Amino acid sequence: MNTIASQSSIVQSRAYAGTELEAMAFAENYHRWILETFKPYFGKHLVEVGSGSGSFAEMLVGDQVETLSLVEPAEGMYTTLNERVRKITTGTQIKTYNAVFTEVAEQIKLSQGPDSIIYVNVLEHIAEDEVELKAVHQTLGPGGRVFIFVPAFQWLFGEFDRQLGHHRRYTKAELCEKCRQAGFKILVSKYMDVLGILPWWLKYRLLRSTTMDPQAVRLWDKYIVTASRKMESAIQPPEGKSIILVGEVVR
Repeated sequence: MNTIASQSSIVQSRAYAGTELEAMAFAENYHRWILETFKPYFGKHLVEVGSGSGSFAEMLVGDQVETLSLVEPAEGMYTTLNERVRKITTGTQIKTYNAVFTEVAEQIKLSQGPDSIIYVNVLEHIAEDEVELKAVHQTLGPGGRVFIFVPAFQWLFGEFDRQLGHHRRYTKAELCEKCRQAGFKILVSKYMDVLGILPWWLKYRLLRSTTMDPQAVRLWDKYIVTASRKMESAIQPPEGKSIILVGEVVR
């Protein structure tokens, strides 16, 4: 086990059951929007941390990607992930790990030599996020890149976030600074899904909901995400429900 992993982080990550990932599996437009931003910066050897049921992983495989490591700590989600991965027919070599990243970082570094490490709605679950980012930096070689997608703004943080095991929501400045402190140069950083702010605030702050309904996710994905994506392709908003970032190792 990598010595930079803390016992508390491991226990918390394993306890997380991935329930919102199951609901978010229906958000195809949302995932494609994230992937569209990431893809121009991908290398050929990818790692996805917190792969959940594998809905985003399915979009990562292809001719460009030679190897893909999928890391998922929750045992139930890991079982589902493996079942899904077995059905993927591709030239990409796929390997799965039932662990937190810091436990297997050295193993992945030696066996795969990754150039791209991806966190989609995962970093907010990690208590010691700065330690995690330093582990990512140590695992990547010069020019390697980290890809991060996280929820934005602490004033949107509510009981639902707590139930999901979120430790925080970020501002763009905070996330950029943590990545710089870990040794990354920021290539991309921006807010996304500005139209999603109001529905989230109404449901999870004003009404204090603690559930994520798959049908509601489908509607949000079909209408709000589609509208946000179209609008933000023309005008970059100063705020958004989420933050997307690409950082590069500089040594």
